[in-house]
Amino acid sequence: MEQVETKRNNTTMSAMLWYAIFIWFASSLFSQSLYMAFNGVPYDALMLLQDLGPLYYLVVGIEVAVWITLGVLLLKKIVQKTWFGNTTQPSMA
Repeated sequence: MEQVETKRNNTTMSAMLWYAIFIWFASSLFSQSLYMAFNGVPYDALMLLQDLGPLYYLVVGIEVAVWITLGVLLLKKIVQKTWFGNTTQPSMA
């Protein structure tokens, strides 16, 4: 019973992380397109980040962490699909 609950929590956490990554990516695209709609040119993200001052490093660190997380998740998914295949076992319930 505990194993089923742990697996359900892991699945839910994984799905939530994917949703967060997709929302983050979509908001970046939306932000850029909205800026271009009003100004005609894309914004210079580096200049905007540098205007943040010391918070610049925090924002860059968060973005790097998101990209690393995305890479790890994709790699994990690829490894599970290729090496372990689809080894779902029927439930005993």
